Amino acid sequence: MMNKKAIIFGVKGQKLTKNEIIFLKKEKPWGIILFSRNVKNIFQLKSLVQSIKKLNKDDKYPILIDQEGGKVARLNKIMDLSFFSQDYFTKLFLKDKNQFLNSYKIYINTVSNILNFVGININTVPVLDVRNRKAHEIIGTRSFSEDPIIVSTMGSMCISLFKKNKIATVVKHIPGHGLSKNDSHYQTPIIKAKKLDLINRDFKPFKLCKSHFAMTAHAIYLSYDEKNTATHSRIIIDKVIRNHIKFKGILVSDDISMKSLKYKLEENALKAYRAGCNLVLHCNGNLNEMKKLSKVVPEVDNFILKKTSDFYKFLG
Repeated sequence: MMNKKAIIFGVKGQKLTKNEIIFLKKEKPWGIILFSRNVKNIFQLKSLVQSIKKLNKDDKYPILIDQEGGKVARLNKIMDLSFFSQDYFTKLFLKDKNQFLNSYKIYINTVSNILNFVGININTVPVLDVRNRKAHEIIGTRSFSEDPIIVSTMGSMCISLFKKNKIATVVKHIPGHGLSKNDSHYQTPIIKAKKLDLINRDFKPFKLCKSHFAMTAHAIYLSYDEKNTATHSRIIIDKVIRNHIKFKGILVSDDISMKSLKYKLEENALKAYRAGCNLVLHCNGNLNEMKKLSKVVPEVDNFILKKTSDFYKFLG
């Protein structure tokens, strides 16, 4: 892990290109994240993952995927999981706890079996955002509930079932994206709620669920920091995420090429590090952007090394 860069990159296609191989060998990102564009079938995906691990000479090299189920389902070419949103499972939970538990175990074991077979070791779930009816539908069925206690209960179950399968989780979008009135892929959400309301509702699931990794929200919380999104806010990361929520793991920015962040790409990355993000996420697989970022990205520090070593021990 020494000399690794504190960044997670996406790759373009279903296998690594020559240029990607040269770039990844030289720049050594901390991890790679995969999306639907990288998946043709289960054997191709396994071969892609193996080629990334071989390049890094590391069988436990961090490979992430964004497999929530519902509208964010990246494994659909292997198995269509778009029916199984977090909301779907909460409805089942409220109707029949036993049936829910059986179904949820089957769902998570199925996803885990695919991930373990292909060699992916981190899933960016659960979404712990508390749903709000007046908010933008970008979260919608991706949320478990409007009730923070239900979100926490379901979130903890999700984390522990993946944990049993040796898949690490990334809770998101810390400290809580549920109140945003717009989609941070395109605009900056501004959350006007008072501190106490945020503490009692939106921050609660993150405080109650323990995970190796967490992903930041590209949203501004006016009552804490009028200027910066959580990703760029030293105040939010120190006061809320580290001190109030007591998140002890590796903090990853959401995708820094999203339009919610208002600066040039490199500046977006640097601001995230300065604010206290440990790793930055860049998803689109655009090699020119990746080259620009590599020039400004720091190497992993001792905190990341220690936490990565804990993650490797967890993988067993």
